[in-house]
Amino acid sequence: MTVAVWVAMRRQPLGFLWSWWPLRAWAFLLTGTVQGAASLVVLAALLFVGVGLSVVGIGLVVLTGVAVLGVPLAVLERRRLLLVESVPLPDPHGSLPGAGATAWLRTRLKERATWRELAYLLIQAVLFTASGIGFVALLGISLILLATPLIVWAISPDTVMLMPGRPISDPVAALPGSAAGLVGLVLSAYAGGLLAGAQVRTAQFLLAIRDEDLGSRVVELTRSRARLVDAFEAERRRIERDLHDGAQQQLVALSMTLGLAELELRGQNPAAAELVTRARGEAKQALDQLRTLVRGIHPQVLTDHGLPAAVAELALRNPIPVTVDIDLPDRLPAAVETAAYFTITEALTNASKHSGADEVAVAASVKGEKLVLLVTDNGHGGADPAAGAGLQGLADRVAILRGRLIVTSPVGGPTQLRVEVPCSV
Repeated sequence: MTVAVWVAMRRQPLGFLWSWWPLRAWAFLLTGTVQGAASLVVLAALLFVGVGLSVVGIGLVVLTGVAVLGVPLAVLERRRLLLVESVPLPDPHGSLPGAGATAWLRTRLKERATWRELAYLLIQAVLFTASGIGFVALLGISLILLATPLIVWAISPDTVMLMPGRPISDPVAALPGSAAGLVGLVLSAYAGGLLAGAQVRTAQFLLAIRDEDLGSRVVELTRSRARLVDAFEAERRRIERDLHDGAQQQLVALSMTLGLAELELRGQNPAAAELVTRARGEAKQALDQLRTLVRGIHPQVLTDHGLPAAVAELALRNPIPVTVDIDLPDRLPAAVETAAYFTITEALTNASKHSGADEVAVAASVKGEKLVLLVTDNGHGGADPAAGAGLQGLADRVAILRGRLIVTSPVGGPTQLRVEVPCSV
């Protein structure tokens, strides 16, 4: 990262004096000195209270608060950096919407950025405050010397002295003091630019986001997506169980009751018996549709017997002939089995509706701790994952498991879906 104030000083050393940069650097250093002094007082007070009360346990809570004290300071510091920088530093912390105080504290203590911000707090409270006080003294003395003729003219001559015992009675005689003050302002401009740049560089090193912060955020996002997928799969299974044990059984009972009613009415009221027969056929049709729906939500055969049996059953119901060659040494993890099954389901559906194929081949094996799944059809090709055919959703599902989906579908065919998923998920 570049430091804007240093770049300005290097490009135009003399023009720097007449630009807004010295004033911006001075404002940055003055506000930093006040902020650093306040941070030093708060830090010293919390450490004193925390150490003093540590014997009764409350002090440990206070000391824990000290550990995260750099987090709010860093928020203020990133905003204050805009005095001398045009591009704000991004926040390295991940957002925690809805998290309580305990969860927030636990998460922040695990993040390396929190400890870097605490280090910046210590550096600002001690080093930057001391250097800021020295700079304020230099700037203040320079301004006083620059205004010496005006001071001599405004107040009694006997109270204005360049040296002890040598009063100044004429404003003209105070011009050397103004010259010294002017030199001091020039020094203050360059010294302020250097000090401000040093603080900006320190902030960029300690407060900016790093690759490790991005890596931890990606890991947390991946875990979050995996938890959502697990919750979704659990909900799918609950719906499947409720439909199988509830609505499906009620439809079976309804069909049986209609059958008994048909027998009772057949000899007494043929017209009513015909209506009951029609109702029984509609109930049977509804039962078949419900069974298909339940099977599509989560097939019980996949849970009970694994991927080979589930795909074999799927192939029997597919309108296009399907050749299945699945060679697995053991049962796969549930998440991998589910992803593979629905990938095959989507591929067979697309082949039946869009490809014009008359043959589909499904092959799966484990190679190097990875499930390698191939679904190939002899259709006209041209499948596009971005065309909304469900392939993008499959790719997202596989990506959650740290796998990948490759679609090869030249115009004229054939179309092949290749899925690779680690079995260690």
